[in-house]
Amino acid sequence: MSDVLSQNEIDNLLKALSTGELDIDEAKSDEKQVKNYDFARPAKFSKEHLRTLEIIFEHFARLLATNLPAYLRKSVSVDVVNSEVVIYSEFSNALSNPVLLGVISMNPLVGNCIMEMASNLGYSIIDRLLGGPGASIDKQREYSEIELTILERIFAICVNLLQEPWESVVKISPRIERIETNSQFAQIISPSETIAIITLNIKIGDVEGLMNICLPFDTLEPIIDKLNTKYWFSSMKEKDGTSYEDTIETIISRAKIPVKTVLGTSTISVADFGNLQVGDVIRINRNVDEELEVYVGNIKKFMALPGYYDDKYAVRITEVIREESD
Repeated sequence: MSDVLSQNEIDNLLKALSTGELDIDEAKSDEKQVKNYDFARPAKFSKEHLRTLEIIFEHFARLLATNLPAYLRKSVSVDVVNSEVVIYSEFSNALSNPVLLGVISMNPLVGNCIMEMASNLGYSIIDRLLGGPGASIDKQREYSEIELTILERIFAICVNLLQEPWESVVKISPRIERIETNSQFAQIISPSETIAIITLNIKIGDVEGLMNICLPFDTLEPIIDKLNTKYWFSSMKEKDGTSYEDTIETIISRAKIPVKTVLGTSTISVADFGNLQVGDVIRINRNVDEELEVYVGNIKKFMALPGYYDDKYAVRITEVIREESD
């Protein structure tokens, strides 16, 4: 079709406009909106991809808030605060020196991801694990070899927690490869590579800082189609309540609890107690053939008779007490 209108077509258009048959505003609304495309920063991650990543790392944040207090003996709160797409050079140029960068492999996915922790959080963790209150320092300094070893263990704990949140998308075996502290040697990813950054806000006691997780597009490309909420929710398996009950029961059954048997009680004066010697006999308020009380913790649970087993003192259960006696 020719882009040039004939005189007859022009007259028909003017006539339609004058009679109101054609609305100029409606014609404009039918025009397609064209957006500029930046070839230097192609939009490889969609908003849906970022939303799914946020859901994954919200799960990761809950795991961090639950597990880190066991090691730090300090209250820990973690929240997802932001997600964005940038190129790696922008991220690396904004790094301070020294920096805490954990290089992570996510087998079977290729390439490496990066976990960057704010320096004040690193100093707080070191202070806490070395017996201090968990305070940070105002002036940044280089980390010693001992401090880096301590931090590497904490990074390893955090990285291991990544496995569970990713299960609904892909089964991975994350592992901390090394820690970089110099921003000049942080060129782990191609400078022009597009990355998704998930930012977590971590608060350890009174110290608050950010953790950035950098996910290169090349690493996530094999599973990029799975990074949508529809697939994520549909792939979540319904957990069978009985399986949880069996697991809990198994764990509880392995727990060690104190059990004691009371042979009897007696009352003596303080003077007699002070004069006790080796070989003295204390008479208790129980006969040899009477049943003994067996306590589990501080709760009386059984009655038993005394005896021997394999040349050791023992008791034989004769009654189970279903309810704790007053």
